[in-house]
Order: sequence, then C-alpha cells, then structure tokens
Amino acid sequence: MTFHVDDYQARSDRYELMQYRRCGRSGLDLPAVSLGLWHNFGDDVPLDRQRAILRRAFDLGVTHFDLANNYGPPYGSAERNFGTIFAQDFKRYRDELILSTKAGYDMWPGPYGQGGGSRKYLLSSLDQSLKRMGVDYVDIFSSHRFDETTPLEETMGALDAAVRQGKALYVGISSYSGARTREAVAILRDLGTPLLIHQPSYSMLNRWIEEDLLDVLEEEGVGCIAFSPLAQGMLTDRYLNGIPEGSRAAQDKSLSPDLLTAEALTHVRSLNEMAAARGQSLAPLALAWALRDPRVTSVLIGASSVGQLENSLGALDNLSFDDAELERIDKDAVDSGINLWQRSSSF
Repeated sequence: MTFHVDDYQARSDRYELMQYRRCGRSGLDLPAVSLGLWHNFGDDVPLDRQRAILRRAFDLGVTHFDLANNYGPPYGSAERNFGTIFAQDFKRYRDELILSTKAGYDMWPGPYGQGGGSRKYLLSSLDQSLKRMGVDYVDIFSSHRFDETTPLEETMGALDAAVRQGKALYVGISSYSGARTREAVAILRDLGTPLLIHQPSYSMLNRWIEEDLLDVLEEEGVGCIAFSPLAQGMLTDRYLNGIPEGSRAAQDKSLSPDLLTAEALTHVRSLNEMAAARGQSLAPLALAWALRDPRVTSVLIGASSVGQLENSLGALDNLSFDDAELERIDKDAVDSGINLWQRSSSF
C-alpha cells in the first residue's frame, strides 16, 4: 500500500458517524470512542499501516488521538511517527482534532528524565513531545501518574504553566486515586486552570473506579476517559481458544500470559456468549458496557488494523442495556488482577 503526501481528503459525512459527549462541566466534546497510540504506532509497525488506521479513524468521526512521551517502542517513536503522518495528512484538519499527550514515566537518561511529577521533567517532556509531533500545542497535557515523592502543588503547577505558556489548552491526570484527584482539582482551581479530564484504566475485568473515583469526577465536574476498556485485549475474541502468535500476550506486551487463567477465560467466554446474544462481538460489548455510565466521557481504544478499529467502533450501534443484561454481565465482570497501574492510584 503506497500513500502520497497531501492525497488524503477526509470523508465529508464523518461527523454523522460518531457520537460526541461533553467532557465534565467544560465546553469540550469528545468522541465516545477515542484512539490511543500506546501500541501499534512505534517503529515496529509499518508506517503505512499506522497511516491507514489514523485515516480510517478520522473518517469515522474519531477526533481524539491520545499519545504519551514514552509510547513506542522505542520511547518517543509513537509521537514522532504520528508527527510524520500529521504533517502529511492531518495538518489541514488541526482545528478539528483533539491531540493529547502525557508525561510521568521514565523517558530519558539521568535524574531529570526518570519520570514523576517535577516541574523540570513535565515541562521539558512537553517541549520534546511538541517537537516530535510537529505541533505548536496539544489540546490536553496530562500527568501520567501520581508521584508520591513530589508535592502535588508542583505537579499541578507545571500543568498550569503549560496552559499559561500556550503549549496546552487543557490539563488532565491519569491513574490518580479519588482522594488525590480531589486534591488536584482544588489546587488547579485555585491556580485558575480547571482539571478537564481523568484517564483511568477501566473495563469489565478492572472496575476500581466504581469505588469512589467516578463519584469524585461527577461532583467536581471532571470528565473521564477510560483506557484499556478491552482489558489489554482480554475482552476480545483473540484469546478464547489460546494465545495466538503476534498477540500482546504472545509478546508479553502489557498482557502477561499468566493473566489468562482458566478462571479468567471462563468469565471472558461467558461474556462472549452474551455479546453474541446481543448481535455483537465481545469487543463492542465491552466498550458499550464501559460507556453505559454517563460519567464516562469516552473510551480509549487501540487498534492494530483497520478491521480491528472498525470492529471496536461497532459498539456505537448498540449502547443500550436492560437491567437483566446488566445483572447477567455483573456475574462475569469481575476483577481479574489486570490493573497494572494500581500503584499510582493507591496513594
């Protein structure tokens, strides 16, 4: 497949194909399904495949592309590859896009690049991200994790500075506990830069945000974008009959084969049967379920192919559940020990 610079014209009916939701009490709408570039956009994936996924996503109304400084592999390559495609295909559509990036985990050598929430690390990282993506600003800049070794006032102050410097329009946080989220909201409110959004992991097999975080977000008027809503791929049909070659589990890439226990797969297979009864495959069911709560603004999906992207977006065809369906799902939507980000939200 060969692409040429400037030959991409987005579909004229793209906004009729997506549902949009207001992000908390802000003025910003996000697509119900956003595209994350955590996997599949590093240097180990052909650029033409990445381009095809991004083009198809935008053609189907996906306006939000989510990145982070260390997405790859190697670190930084997802932003750099996106920047290449953006310059060729999407620059003319910049005002129709929501671009987000994050910083919080290790990124470059030495004491100032090992992650956390220091002002030095966050603002240096943002400058690097903007350069890699070839943009003057991002729409959302987020603290990727809570850093217990840095005063929260410093971390939130860095986010506020990013907005005041014109390098971000909004700010967010990821994997913060309910209590720390409330603290972050208060600090940012005093600084005059409201917290727009929280990005927590959330899925049928990882329901920690239901304990108190969703209540905090509702009370404070903060949006929620759920990442890993497919449980790192467990909530798809890929693992119903073993571990296929090239899958995340086969590569031990954010999904350890140890998590695919007989008990977990029993629940997954039962959920797959429920999806079939609704005329859906498992992934769309899982995404629709995560979106059932109006406090969830958007779900953040990954895609390794155009077909996988289209399958996930099929969730929008049936977002409603009756009480009997939800009760049945609850029997199998149980914690499966897959929250890799639990430490950040434990403080």
